[in-house]
Amino acid sequence: MPRHKRDIETIILDFIKEHPLCRSKDILDLVKKDIRSTSLKRLLQKLFTENLITVDGKGKNTKYQISTGYELLHNININEYFKKEIDDRKIRDSFNYDLIQVTLHDTPLFTEKEYRHLINLQDEYKKNVSVLTPTEYKRELERLAIELIWKSSQIEGNTYSLLETERLIKEQEETTGKTRDEATMLLNHKAALDFIIGNPTFINPLTIHGIEDIHSLLIKDLGVDRNVRIGRVGISGTRYKPLDNEHQIREALADLCNLVNEQKNVFSKALLALLVISYIQPFADGNKRTARIISNAILMNNGYCPMSFRTVTPDEYKKAMLIFYEQNNISAFKRIFMEQFEFAVETYF
Repeated sequence: MPRHKRDIETIILDFIKEHPLCRSKDILDLVKKDIRSTSLKRLLQKLFTENLITVDGKGKNTKYQISTGYELLHNININEYFKKEIDDRKIRDSFNYDLIQVTLHDTPLFTEKEYRHLINLQDEYKKNVSVLTPTEYKRELERLAIELIWKSSQIEGNTYSLLETERLIKEQEETTGKTRDEATMLLNHKAALDFIIGNPTFINPLTIHGIEDIHSLLIKDLGVDRNVRIGRVGISGTRYKPLDNEHQIREALADLCNLVNEQKNVFSKALLALLVISYIQPFADGNKRTARIISNAILMNNGYCPMSFRTVTPDEYKKAMLIFYEQNNISAFKRIFMEQFEFAVETYF
């Protein structure tokens, strides 16, 4: 029985990784029962445009090898990955300095096809917004904000429903049977969103001070220390250990700010903020919340559609994040990012 196209891609990539500078003839000998020569040529071109392999030479002398961006970009099957328990997974358990300083600097995060798709969605958003009155736009932004507040808090274990969140935000009515901290978390999200909407250039350029200020709004009255932590922090569900030295954490944040500020692609800026603030874990708590607000602030500051993350489940979000922690691979989280941007454009405004 012929193998699935995705399986063939994996087989080819594994072969190229094990046999650098191999030729297409070598690869065809491996998969000739599943794919023809012309189809293999198209598939190799696809892998090249996705920045998974590099090409050296032309014609019969063409040689292939794995790209420097392969580990960052190649597809990881989430279900297969998490079939292994924590201690059985082969992971990078310590902070990778080169990830921020080199790999993410040198590797395009989106293929041309992915970028065109996102730009087309952004064009659709601008067209939709252009016909809204200020009142209509404000109403849609409020709807998105409430759903972002609810989902961002749900990802962190908050048990308020969407309707309960809306009632709290609009009417200041807390739900019986819920903790005061849950209401505070939701209201802090509202304060942080109000701040970035009222100060659209606050994170341009992105600074450590700016990240700390957003974090302070999100953890107010929750018993969480403000500013960069000075001790260790653990992450449930993984053996990955973030930096535990304040000076090193600040250096990593400075590297992140430089990385984000140097990007010309707004989508890359927003995705990097989402991923790397969470990876650094600069605060005792509230890191992913801060990352989601900062990422949306970047989008809004540049006139792009913000995201609510409404349709992603907490489990999907956390698993995609764990893959980035453990493998320094963005494939699962990039998929979430693109799906949520598309959902936002098609749902709001």
